[in-house]
Amino acid sequence: MNFVSIRIITGDVPRLVAFYERATGVRAVWATEDFAEIATPRATLAIAGTRTVPLFTPGSARPAENRSVITEFLVDDVDRVHRELSDFVEDFVTEPTTMPWGNRSLLFRDPDGNLVNFFTPKSPAAVEKFAS
Repeated sequence: MNFVSIRIITGDVPRLVAFYERATGVRAVWATEDFAEIATPRATLAIAGTRTVPLFTPGSARPAENRSVITEFLVDDVDRVHRELSDFVEDFVTEPTTMPWGNRSLLFRDPDGNLVNFFTPKSPAAVEKFAS
C-alpha cells in the first residue's frame, strides 16, 4: 500500500485551490471545474467540490467541518515561509514553534477552517527522518 493523497471537499474550489497554490508555490492541475490537485514529490493534495460527493455516497463528506485532521507540508525554512504567508493567511493558530519531536512547526487554518502545518525538521533525528 502507498499513501498518495488527501482530498479536501469544499464549497468553493477556485478559492481553496488559489489559497493552496499561493501557500505552497505549486500550481494545481485541474481535471474538471470540481477537481484539482496540488502534487508534491511525496504526496498530492486533492481539492474537490461538493458536487463530487454524491459520486461516492451522498452526504458522506461536508465542507468546512474538519476539526481533527491536520494537512502537513515539509518546507525548507518554516520561519521564512511564515513571513511570506503573513500577508494573506488570516488565521495563524501557532507561530513557528519547535516541537518536542524535533520539527519547527507553523500551524494555520485555510479559508475553510482546515488545519495546515508547515514544518522544518530541526533535531538530528527529525532531519534524518526526512532526509530521504
